[in-house]
Parts: sequence; C-alpha cells; structure tokens
Amino acid sequence: MMQLCQDNSRDAERPKCGLLIGPVLPEVSEPGGRAAGSLRERSAEDHGEAGGWATAMDQLVGFGLVAFSLLLFVYYTIWIIILPFIDSDHGIHKFFLPREYSVTIPVIAGLLLVLFVGVFIVIVMWKNRKPAKKSD
Repeated sequence: MMQLCQDNSRDAERPKCGLLIGPVLPEVSEPGGRAAGSLRERSAEDHGEAGGWATAMDQLVGFGLVAFSLLLFVYYTIWIIILPFIDSDHGIHKFFLPREYSVTIPVIAGLLLVLFVGVFIVIVMWKNRKPAKKSD
C-alpha cells in the first residue's frame, strides 16, 4: 500500500492524504481542456452527495454477516475444542451435533464454495467471450 498525498495550495493547513491500494492513476484532462479532478473527487461526483459510501442497508447486511461469522466461529470452537473435555452426560451436549459432523459439514461447505466459485467464473467467462473470427 502507498500513501497518496495531494498538496493543495488553497488548504495551507496540511495536504490531503489517503491510502491507495491500487496503482497511481495519472491526471487526465477532460474534453474542453480542463484537468479532471482526482479519483476521489470524480467518485464523489459520480455517486452523488454520499460519495459512494455504504448505505445503512449495506452496513446492516455487513454487520449481520460479521455477527453470523462470529457466532459460527464460537459455536464450532466450543464444539471442537472445549466439548471433548466435558463429560458426555452433561446437559451442554444436547446443544451440539454429534462429533462425526465436525469434519463432514466443513468439507461439504468447502466443496460447495469451490463449486459455486467455479460456476461463477464459468458464467462470467461465457458471457464475456468474443465470437471466433471467420477465416476466408
């Protein structure tokens, strides 16, 4: 990652800085001769007042995914690491699946993930294919 700083003579306090993850894009001029704004300025113009930031619904979905992942991680950790040290007649065992599923469920989930990613890649490549040139 690089830190991209833009010195603005109108803002004498400090230059505007931000983290840049991709390559540095050169400033290009728009038709009419004036220089185009920075990537951040153009993004804010293209996406309206919010500047393309996540909406409340995006944040809610993101929070839900993080909460679900955390819950799943805690459940699986307790199931695999802590439960074997607790007596099998203890009442906590009724909240967990049998131990045989501790390997089969993640394996099936991983295979489904690979399958869906592969299908997605095939669909994208199929839609973006160019027709073959006919030779005379």
